[in-house]
Amino acid sequence: MKKNNMIIFAVFLIMLLLIGAILAGSEEVFSSWNTNTVKNVEVVIEKRINSHALYLFSSSPGEPTPPDQPTSGPGGSNYSHYGVRKTRYKWGARQYWIFEPFGPKPESAPLIVFNHGWSAIHPIFYRAWIHHIVKRGNIVVYPRYQRGLVGFKGFNANAIDAVKDAIRRLQSGGHVLPELDKFAITGHSLGGGITANMAAQAEDVGLPIPKAIMPVQPGFGFLEIADFSKISSDTVMLVIVGANDTIVDKKDGGNIFYNSTQIPFSQKDFVIQVTDTYGEPDLVADHFAPVCISRSLSTTVDAMDYYSTWKLFDALTDYAFYGINGEYCLGNTPEQRFMGLWSDGRPVNELIITDTP
Repeated sequence: MKKNNMIIFAVFLIMLLLIGAILAGSEEVFSSWNTNTVKNVEVVIEKRINSHALYLFSSSPGEPTPPDQPTSGPGGSNYSHYGVRKTRYKWGARQYWIFEPFGPKPESAPLIVFNHGWSAIHPIFYRAWIHHIVKRGNIVVYPRYQRGLVGFKGFNANAIDAVKDAIRRLQSGGHVLPELDKFAITGHSLGGGITANMAAQAEDVGLPIPKAIMPVQPGFGFLEIADFSKISSDTVMLVIVGANDTIVDKKDGGNIFYNSTQIPFSQKDFVIQVTDTYGEPDLVADHFAPVCISRSLSTTVDAMDYYSTWKLFDALTDYAFYGINGEYCLGNTPEQRFMGLWSDGRPVNELIITDTP
């Protein structure tokens, strides 16, 4: 059934792309914690929504349904903050967003960079994942890095400049103070390639050295590829690819993994997401699996998020920053591979973990 609606869903995504381009096109600088001035700041307070209570496309009666978000642990809903403060700065390719935990507002928090896929210039495309990261107590910086929908020029430099400017702004007062000794980077598609490049160039360009990086379905297109041997040997790393990704060549992920030989295998894994069509809706390990526009749309937020990208990145940063939850992200453990249970108790197809992609 889900496959019969792919054209409708594609149109839906194109509409959101156009909306994102419009929303990201104007210059606004938000700096106030005053939530009474709606145009100056957006604070989002979310009630927990059962992602399977509302389907974009209804499932057939009696079909097993995918697992919901776990209530605890990496990928889980046991958040330490109930709100997200979003601010936006600059314009065009140098634009960026800052997301900060709120309710309560912490004095300081780890800093995460989220690099989007090509054309996803507005954070709406990853809204649910970003909010998940922030409500766990992290700051997220989302560089726009591209002005429009053509060309690849300056993407790496634009993303780096946005992060450096965001750090200066966060340190200038009125924001949650970034803990630069707890710095991590993730990104999807072209943003996965930028993630690896940013980690490799961090020391040379004056960024904090990332404790953890997770390129997801990374691609490079016409980007200049950095020297991955310059990624810190202390960094922990996961490279994620989808078994049914027909858009990005898995060799790009292998390039990152194989050419970062200074990172020991005990600190990195190559992870393959696996499609499971046992129940309904399907759990599809394609290029759009990390896109998660809203928790209330089960076609964009599902177990491929909760038990794969969200769980793995939560655990990776927990391990890098605090020395906990390593069994959920490294070592080909049952906890790392586990993808939850269908509603009838059948295990969802596990992640494949390898050091020889």
